[in-house]
Amino acid sequence: MELILNTYGVSLNRDNQGFVITSADGRQRIPATGIKSIQISRGAQITSDAVMLAVEQEIEVLFMDKAGNPIGRIWSPRYGSISTIRKGQLNFTFSAEAVEWIKGVIAQKIENQQALMLLFNANNNALTNIDKSIRRLEDYRNKVSAERGDIVHDIAPTLRGWEGLASKIYFATINAFIPPQYRFENRSQHPATDVANALLNYGYGLLYGKIEGEMIKAGIDPYIGIMHRDDYNRPVLVYDVIELYRIWVDYVVYSLLAQNVVTDEYYSVKPDGSYWLEPLGRRVLIQSFNDYMDETVTIKGVTRSRHTSMKLYVQSLAQKFKNFDL
Repeated sequence: MELILNTYGVSLNRDNQGFVITSADGRQRIPATGIKSIQISRGAQITSDAVMLAVEQEIEVLFMDKAGNPIGRIWSPRYGSISTIRKGQLNFTFSAEAVEWIKGVIAQKIENQQALMLLFNANNNALTNIDKSIRRLEDYRNKVSAERGDIVHDIAPTLRGWEGLASKIYFATINAFIPPQYRFENRSQHPATDVANALLNYGYGLLYGKIEGEMIKAGIDPYIGIMHRDDYNRPVLVYDVIELYRIWVDYVVYSLLAQNVVTDEYYSVKPDGSYWLEPLGRRVLIQSFNDYMDETVTIKGVTRSRHTSMKLYVQSLAQKFKNFDL
């Protein structure tokens, strides 16, 4: 369970071993047991007593910007990070094994995109030329897998180029599965120039926060990246790993758009033409995404929730770093 405080004026306090949410609608007490995280947006408040209870219960507290990106985090000092993990992580970054790892990540991302295109097409039978898009993505996936280099830095520009071209084809294709008023020509991030991109950006922000939190708990340094290595003061390893899971956000957002449930109350348009989600839009997306993450799925013969699957992957990555030796 996650506590989401994104309404202006709402506050969170402590009541023994539970939390009390106070808003214009009244007060609600929630036991601390079972809460995984607390997400706080601008205009909401949390007391120091509530923060200390969260720390005691190993509940992460995230402060989110209006685009859904975590800009601050409070976590328990019991989250462990041993030096061998961080040393191995740094050594891994400059190894041939890192080349194969990042190629595998990008190839899996493209395969995920192909799978979602086929799924939407099977449900809607909307496209007659989807096979062409699938083949074009397969071509880029094969190019990624065949690329050779001693370290990631040598091939990173080429990989980014192929990944970007594949994503452009992917978004152009799946746009056909949503109502015309939501379609867009290009991905826009900072800021979004349409409601579909506003939903995608906010969803990716939620996913960034989840992955970074799991990395911290596993002892991985999110600021030591593999392919994303040049951004100062950014959790660049999160930007690498998220490529495996972006498809989850895409599925939730495109499903909402395809159902034609997104109304003017979900978002606002600023004078500069940028689109931002309003509380209703954020609430619906957060709930839909969390429900999707909590669904149990069978992956490689093992049934577990998507969130658990992602957590175990991050833990396996920490073990890889810990055991890595040049």
